[in-house]
Amino acid sequence: MHDRLDISMRANHVFFGILVIVALVFAAFASFSGDVFYLRLATEALILGGLALSIDILLGFTGLLSLGQALYFGIGAYVSALVLREAPSFWLAMGAAGVSVLLAGIAGGLIANRVRGVYFALITFGMAQVVAKVVYNSRELGASDGLIGIPVIEVPLGFITLSAGDPLGFFLFTLVIIALLYSVSAYLLGTPFGRIIIALKANEKRVPYLGYSTWAARMAAYVLAAVIAGLAGALYPMLRGFVSPELLFFATSGDALIMVIVGGAGTLAGAIWGAVILTMLKSVIGSWTEHHLIVIGLIFMSAILFMPKGIVGMLKPFVERNLLRNSARQPKPEPERTAL
Repeated sequence: MHDRLDISMRANHVFFGILVIVALVFAAFASFSGDVFYLRLATEALILGGLALSIDILLGFTGLLSLGQALYFGIGAYVSALVLREAPSFWLAMGAAGVSVLLAGIAGGLIANRVRGVYFALITFGMAQVVAKVVYNSRELGASDGLIGIPVIEVPLGFITLSAGDPLGFFLFTLVIIALLYSVSAYLLGTPFGRIIIALKANEKRVPYLGYSTWAARMAAYVLAAVIAGLAGALYPMLRGFVSPELLFFATSGDALIMVIVGGAGTLAGAIWGAVILTMLKSVIGSWTEHHLIVIGLIFMSAILFMPKGIVGMLKPFVERNLLRNSARQPKPEPERTAL
């Protein structure tokens, strides 16, 4: 027998598996047609999917609304860019970004986890805006122009070396990184730790009666989300060759939040699906009209009104029922017989 959380996570895996298949088919067609633009755009969508994934861990599972998750995405991007300009090493850049966002996440968590509800949302928003303004006014970090001239790096993978300048190769590599971030998140949410933070969303006041610290659980979830956002952000300068303060501002956090809502909060895979759908829609609609933000806003409002659980959240119950039906059909193991 499988409990409700186990079935829910298995359904999430189904939707993520479909995403991977669609991405591989897209990569095959794009490679055959030589379409570099959409390969780069799809790579950016996956990177933003990492940011959306971090928001979903907080909002969809822990019940914490963060309006400043772009803070850690931007820190990861800037640290990665600074390292790459001095020493073009992929692993060094990812390691430095990971450590930086870990420390920043701990510092931010100590501040944000002192409050609840709307105050938590406002304080995360405030922290991100403060850091964004500092970066925006720092000449050492390129000020409003950001950091440019990030070199095209080579990613050593043991038996092969991958170039970030190869659109197809870097798309597939980014897909692997996002798959790893998804897998780690899904694994942790399936452990007792994950059940604790899910319990926080259900009823935070009852968690201490189970012998667990609500503060420690919230802190761990906040730091985990920060690290995931930062590692995704570290890939951004490798793709685009620059970073700008816009990565830290509320617009980035707001877009990622819309991605989670459209894809389906509390589904993990839905956050990445939302990032892919919204990024592609913005590009396509932007080619038709300069007022694309109005169209995106209408799509967001429609999703809230007609699909409050998001696209994946709306389809997920059908997959869960099929999984339950299939598990019920599996033969039960016979009890072992003991000799008398």
